[in-house]
Amino acid sequence: MTTTRARAFASDQMRFPLKREPEGAVAMFVRGPSNRLAAETLDLWPQGDDSLLALVGTQGSGKSHLASEWAERTGAVALAGAEAGQIDLSDLEGRPVLLDDAGETDDATLFHLINLARSPGGALLMVSREPPSRREAELADLRSRLDAVRVIRVEAPDDAVLAAALRRFFDERAITPGEDLIDYLVLR
Repeated sequence: MTTTRARAFASDQMRFPLKREPEGAVAMFVRGPSNRLAAETLDLWPQGDDSLLALVGTQGSGKSHLASEWAERTGAVALAGAEAGQIDLSDLEGRPVLLDDAGETDDATLFHLINLARSPGGALLMVSREPPSRREAELADLRSRLDAVRVIRVEAPDDAVLAAALRRFFDERAITPGEDLIDYLVLR
């Protein structure tokens, strides 16, 4: 009987939306010394003839988040790794493209995406852990294109970025932690 009463009471409770919804990648990305160069580069990119760019860094460095901010701002088509080979690439001509997890893309698809990036209005932002020049490529033409891609590195998050990210995560949940807690968490 206690269980039935508890269920009835639980269903009658009011639920409050205490978690705030993120306002998009732009609002959520925390800029700091570890990612400043990459963020400033993407703020201005693509310009002129520089239609290819690779954003590289370790797992958890924020490169995908930063790339999502860029895609949101530019209206880029976002693709991830192997899924890029499953779409009609001709639909991407003249459009900016974000290729996250670029190392998982097959050679032929990557070759075509690079060529499409060179068309007017096109751009290709490749995101991966390693620079494109380290990728093994069977196609000689792809090899030369990968070696020519400009690379921007996103460093591992520093303490300033970690502290700001923690403050945002707490704020999303309407929690106000003390500064000593933020400092404690950053150290660990």
